[in-house]
Amino acid sequence: MDEAKVDGMTHLEDRTRGVGLRPEISVIVPFYNEEDNVVPLYEEIRDALDALRTPSEMIFVNDGSRDETLDKLNEVAAVDERVRVVDLLRNYGQTAAMMAGFDHVRSEIVVAMDGDGQNDPADISKLLKELNQGFDVVSGWRVDRKDRAFTRRLPSVIANRLISAISGVCLHDYGCSMKAYRRDVIKDVKLYGEMHRFIPIYAAWQGGRITEVPVNHRPRLRGISKYGLNRILKVLLDLMLVTFMERYLTKPIYVFGGAGIGILLLSFLCGVWAVALKIFEGTSFIQTPLPVIMGMFFSTGVVCILMGIMAELLMRTYYEAQSKSIYQVKLPREE
Repeated sequence: MDEAKVDGMTHLEDRTRGVGLRPEISVIVPFYNEEDNVVPLYEEIRDALDALRTPSEMIFVNDGSRDETLDKLNEVAAVDERVRVVDLLRNYGQTAAMMAGFDHVRSEIVVAMDGDGQNDPADISKLLKELNQGFDVVSGWRVDRKDRAFTRRLPSVIANRLISAISGVCLHDYGCSMKAYRRDVIKDVKLYGEMHRFIPIYAAWQGGRITEVPVNHRPRLRGISKYGLNRILKVLLDLMLVTFMERYLTKPIYVFGGAGIGILLLSFLCGVWAVALKIFEGTSFIQTPLPVIMGMFFSTGVVCILMGIMAELLMRTYYEAQSKSIYQVKLPREE
């Protein structure tokens, strides 16, 4: 059987714990400076997968760790052929690490979870059971979350409600990394920034069925949390981008052109107001800021419209030069 290299790690293709079968389930776990969590978490995932009695694999992504995380990952990979290690050149962040895991899976069912030990691998079977009911994405819901109330839980509640309201995909816990996916709904997804939490939204765009189930959430026992309040701003900015892509990706002129027309209308109103003051109250144009404001609004409106035209040309180039379609045909799923 041929050997293959993945970032310096040697593994046997099409092997699942010594049996020549392709995996049916892939578990993705990104790690960043989690040396104390690698072995305990691996053992829990191993036990959970063994209980399923299904060909499986584990994709462990080392996201540029500076401690002994990579050595620990190599150790477990040496004793379990189901483990494949993807070693990233540097720390790219959780979203990029998740994307690396998605790029290396070989199965049609993908389960993702955090590497800090707070997600419970015993919940994998619960996610898969729901996936077998016909859903395409099953998201975990940390009902009894073991995090700090002010710095983690409260911002999360606010963000989840905001994301649900704007996207129309109602989930209680977008930030929970414990999720199960069908590969066909994520195979064309490209993630940036902090967008791994928005995968259910991408799946919904493609007509996927989304649901969520309560999962166990455990306090962090080892290592240091990498999350902070600065992530809130990143999530909000990513949400703005996702919303724009969903509604206006193929028609950006509606955004920029609409804003430009609105600003030009304000410019016109400022001009009318300035003329009215001149006629009815004798106020000179140099005695009021209205002419300057009118000029600023006018130039801004024109720029917005020109930006809309440029964005339209870019979108047409993107789709036509690469022969991309603006729609997708739903294919029958193999049973």
